[in-house]
Amino acid sequence: MNVSEDIAGWFAANGFNKQTPLIANDKGQPALILAAQQARPDVLAYLLENGADLSVLDAYGNNALWAACFAESNDCIALLISAGINIDYQNPSGATALTYASSSGKHTAVAQLLHAGANPLLTTQDDFSALDLASTRACLQLLRQAMKS
Repeated sequence: MNVSEDIAGWFAANGFNKQTPLIANDKGQPALILAAQQARPDVLAYLLENGADLSVLDAYGNNALWAACFAESNDCIALLISAGINIDYQNPSGATALTYASSSGKHTAVAQLLHAGANPLLTTQDDFSALDLASTRACLQLLRQAMKS
């Protein structure tokens, strides 16, 4: 694994061993999720190129796509989708990254997820869809349009 100084510095600053970055840090955080959460497409690409597990979850049961939506990082979202992450993964409460992005008003992430094929019909355990939880007009309009398609 040939690591740039910048990426090696990120590993060190976040408690990862640069020799074994695919192993969670001392706080139990997977590098893939933390890199997505911090909007670091360079680190994310490095991890993906070196066999990062796309099914890793954070302490709340969310995947790296959720973390990329949290960061509103279109580059990280695109990298994860291209790598084959489960775009419709549902966390323990049944929420998907689309549900989260919609409920948080992150309309660019909603548009990107819908364009990539995220299912707007999936519901949480409480039977709420991304459309039901849309917190902004932009998210609502994007989801309504997707439902018509």
